[in-house]
Amino acid sequence: MNAEPMIVGTFDSVFDALADTPAEAANLTARADLLLSIRERVKSWDVPQEQAAKRLGLTRPRVNDLLRGKLDKFSLDALVNVATAAGFKLHIQLEEAA
Repeated sequence: MNAEPMIVGTFDSVFDALADTPAEAANLTARADLLLSIRERVKSWDVPQEQAAKRLGLTRPRVNDLLRGKLDKFSLDALVNVATAAGFKLHIQLEEAA
């Protein structure tokens, strides 16, 4: 029995491998970067999730999703709003595609 040869690709990031398009990969990367920064900020507050939820304008279950890294639960727009509520000032930097 002849097995099909496995096609192996290389990717710059895990999101490039998971996404169907470069735009989708860029969106996933931006969301992941924001979520990680927000999560670290919230953890640094060392407060119960209810207090963090009030500070961020979210429900406690949404804070739990954020702290557990559930990227699929947050849009880029929502994460920008949460980052601002967490005290971040956002700057967008664009680069030419390779």
